[in-house]
Amino acid sequence: MTDKQEKAIAIIEAQQAKEKGRTPAWMVGEQLKDICRAEPDSAELIVQDMETASMHIQAAEKEIKKYADGHKTGNFACVTPAEAEDILRKFYGLPSPALRATSPRGGGWGTEPIFSGPGEETTVNLEDFL
Repeated sequence: MTDKQEKAIAIIEAQQAKEKGRTPAWMVGEQLKDICRAEPDSAELIVQDMETASMHIQAAEKEIKKYADGHKTGNFACVTPAEAEDILRKFYGLPSPALRATSPRGGGWGTEPIFSGPGEETTVNLEDFL
């Protein structure tokens, strides 16, 4: 794990400590930690955003609640993990997980899709080998 990932997780855990366990804001922190562990570039963006109060996990949770309130069925509201992740990615300006860095020299997020399954098509950029 990179220093940025560890820092992002530490910041999130500090914010989670202000919550009682398993509250909606605490769960936002868990989802953000998962993103940080999987995506070092996203962890770096999260570190930058978490330095302002308007971007804390409590503010992100309000965005998810706003979505839930707008999609109620009677008195019931539900936000799936995928919907919550989309909301969090928009809130923190994180790239889609389907995008990857196109340069082996760390050129940042690109637009090449990731294919992980056997038999799936992959794209090779010959310029990467020069």
